[in-house]
Order: sequence, then structure tokens, then C-alpha cells
Amino acid sequence: MADDKTRKGEFWALALERAHLGVWDWNVASGDCYYSPTWLKMLGYAEGELAATADLWLTLTHPDDRERALASGERHIAGLTESIETELRLRHKDGHWVWVLDRGGIVERDAEGRALRLMGVQTDITRRKQAEAALDEVNVRFRLALAASGTGIWHYDIATNKSFWDARSREIFGLVSDTDEVSAGLWHTYLHPDDKEATERAHLPPPGSEAVTASQYRIIRRDGEIRHLESLVRFIACAGGAGQILGTVRDITEDKKRSQELTYAANHDALTGLLNRAAFDRLLADHIATQRRLPLAVFYVDLDYFKALNDFAGHAAGDLALKSIAAGILASLPSSAHAARLGGDEFALLVPNCGQAEAERLAGAVLAAVRDAELGATTRRLAASIGIAFVASSRSPS
Repeated sequence: MADDKTRKGEFWALALERAHLGVWDWNVASGDCYYSPTWLKMLGYAEGELAATADLWLTLTHPDDRERALASGERHIAGLTESIETELRLRHKDGHWVWVLDRGGIVERDAEGRALRLMGVQTDITRRKQAEAALDEVNVRFRLALAASGTGIWHYDIATNKSFWDARSREIFGLVSDTDEVSAGLWHTYLHPDDKEATERAHLPPPGSEAVTASQYRIIRRDGEIRHLESLVRFIACAGGAGQILGTVRDITEDKKRSQELTYAANHDALTGLLNRAAFDRLLADHIATQRRLPLAVFYVDLDYFKALNDFAGHAAGDLALKSIAAGILASLPSSAHAARLGGDEFALLVPNCGQAEAERLAGAVLAAVRDAELGATTRRLAASIGIAFVASSRSPS
């Protein structure tokens, strides 16, 4: 049976082998340095291939890491640190670089306390560094995507009741602050009164839920400007804690404006601003189908002499006349009415709760608006023909 010394030597050799640890042992006085077989194997070398000099590791160290590695040892020898600990790259036999974590320290001193011997271990951390590099790349792409989309990130720690907004989130809210931490109740003070209740509810996902809640809401910034925001929110579980609420925020005010402009353009005549034919037809069908605000009067207005005006004074004068007529018609109608330009010189009006007497009065006002329309330099006047149809309730009296 092997003696205790042999058994211990085999034990440590096996432990180093299984843990993939390379050992170095530097005798400061003699300058000799021992490198374990596992250290050599880590770099692709067999025993005896490299001279065991004190600066062997330094000759294999990446140029960008040498100064930092030397400084770590010097600080420890000077008594400024309790141990040596640094990360560096060593050149493998085949030419690639191996990342190692170097840890060690003084194990023997002379009578004056000067270092006589240092020992340490180096661990291959290449996979970890590769994973960190990959994660850094993902983070860079993520931050770039956030910056490109104008999205801010925030989170709320439930246990500590603390909120943290990144710089973009603070910018969206118009908050001037140099720190991410903000008071937990600050966000609530920005919410538009009409959106406050629903928005607060959407930002409180139940603990344990993995669902992502999307919401759109308005805020009122301190300068009084109203902005439209979009948020994605979800609960994040934390080991040993109450968890966090993580969210994104994006200013969609300009998107909302563009959407409203497109919707307006799809439903309105570009020249006069009145409803177009398609929008008027939908509105009329809706009123008839739901029998809302009946009796309903529908006016069709056809301008007289408009072609002659275009031929005599030109299309600019015709456009001016159409805009003037549209403005006059709108001014003559009750607020509940709707007006449309069907195309060319044809108009249509929809007036809810309108009987025959009121319809005749409105027809006179419309004719006056046409007659008084601004026509530019010409002294000629326009006239119009008006037809009126009534839609009465089909419901039987109770």
C-alpha cells in the first residue's frame, strides 16, 4: 500500500488534472519557476518542451495583458493586496489565445518579511470569456435596437418600492435627472386623467404571471405638452425576493399624428376639407341602419354655372369658389350635421332630427352661401339646385 506522502501526491495531481488547474511555483531568490504538467497541457505543451524560467508565463502573455498582469503581482508583493488575481491571455502552442484566471500569493517570507516564494493556480476561462463576449455583442445589438426604436427601459422593485428609469425613459417624460432611480410615485403624476385608471391597472401584472401586457396611454409633461406612449410590461420573478415589474416605454405621438392624418385624408376631400363620397355613404348607411336621430334630412346640392366659371376664370378661381362654398355651407349648418363633397361641383348634407320646415330654412341658407361665395376677380355669381330626401323612423309607435 502506498505511503501517506505518495497517496497525498497522487491525490493532488489527480485533483489538479480533474479541475483543469495549472500550478506555478516561483522561487524569488533563485529565479526558478515550476510549472505543473497540467499548466503545460492547458497550453498544448508536453513536459520538457518549455524552459521553466521565471518569465516563461510573461513571454506567452498577450501584449495587451502584460502590464496589467505584472502590476497585479507587484501590488501583492508590495503588500497592497492580499493576493494576486487577474485575467490574462496566454498563447497556446497552436497559436490561439487561452484566457486564464491567475490567482496566487506569497507562501514564504524571510526574517524581514520579504517574499521568498510565491505560488498560484491558473484556470482556463476561455469559454466563460467567449460567453461574455457573445453576451456583450447581444447587449450592444440590443442597445442599438433600443436606440433606433427610441425605446426606454424601466423597472420597479416591489420589495424596496424603488423605480429605475434609463436615460431614454427620462427623456420621454421630460425628466431632468442624472440618476436612474426615481421616486416610485413619480410616474403616476404624469398620467392623463382620462387614462390614469386603466393605465395603472395595465402596469400591475399579477405576481407569477409570464404574460406581457401592452398598453397605450397619454401623459402630460411638466411643460403641459400631451404625449402618447406605448408600454410593454411583465412581471419578473427574483430568487428570494418579491420580484420586479419590467417595462419598456416608447413615444408614439408622431405615429398617432400620422395615423390621424391618414385617417383624415382617407375620409375627407383634399380641397374643401368636407367628407368625401365614401365617408358620406358610410355615415348615411350607419344612420339609416341604426335609426339614429330620425327624422333624417339628406340634401344633394349641384352647383349651377360652375363649368362656365372654370372656363372663364380658370381652375384656380374654381378651387377658390369650392372652398368658399364649403365654408359657407358648414357655417349655415347645425353642429350635428355633416357635409360632403361628392366630387366636382356636387355636395351632400346629412342633417339629423330635421323636419320639412327646418330643411327648407337650411336649403335657403345653403343657396345664400353659394350665391355669396368668393369668386376672385370675376363678378359672375353661382347658383345651385338642391334636392331633399327625408328618412323617417320605421319603428311602430308603442
